[in-house]
Amino acid sequence: MPETKMLEKFTSRLAIKNATVREALAEALATFLLMLFGTGSVAQVVLGKQMYGTFLSINLGYGFGVMMGIHAAGGISGAHMNAAVTFANCAIGNLPWCKLPAYVIGQFLGSFIASASVFLMYYDALQDYTGGNLTVIGPTATAGIFATYPAPYMSVWRGFIQEFIATAVLVIGILAINDKKNAAALPGTNAFIIGLLVTAIGISLGMNTGYAINPSRDLPPRIFTAIAGWGLEVFR
Repeated sequence: MPETKMLEKFTSRLAIKNATVREALAEALATFLLMLFGTGSVAQVVLGKQMYGTFLSINLGYGFGVMMGIHAAGGISGAHMNAAVTFANCAIGNLPWCKLPAYVIGQFLGSFIASASVFLMYYDALQDYTGGNLTVIGPTATAGIFATYPAPYMSVWRGFIQEFIATAVLVIGILAINDKKNAAALPGTNAFIIGLLVTAIGISLGMNTGYAINPSRDLPPRIFTAIAGWGLEVFR
């Protein structure tokens, strides 16, 4: 029908033809979903005073967020949602190095927008919980909703080792799950199994540092909180 052809022409003109731009936008969407589910689950636990969740629900929130991100963008960019995963894929030759900046920019953008979205959705709850005083530490600290902070007993060096090992486990696990020359996941199950991997890392390695295991998950929300009222204390 003529109307259908006209619609097809119109949509084809709107389509983004540059593959790198499409991949960057896919990473932004996937990371947005990851962070919306993950950060939102933390917000409910903290602001709901553990009446609406536990540490397990936070791990599940991030796990399901990863799963939905892969379903949303896995066929376009691979849905890395993680600068460390993108770097690893470039290092082993799965992705050209020239695409690293586009992937990371997309991930950072999606993470930042998700943080702003959770802040807006839980703004009233934040004000009620903190009395309008947004702090990084203390009895009503809320910066940890958005970015990860180490336990008081952790040193910077030990925190680095913790995150290095946890991130290595994540990257090795993802590469193994997708390795068709080895015992790869069954077709169609990759998203679910990678989500379980993230949940397992949180359950087993999340206590000391909050298991960021992802620069794209931690830095943009930290920048957002610095702008949104928590101040430069978020970097200390």
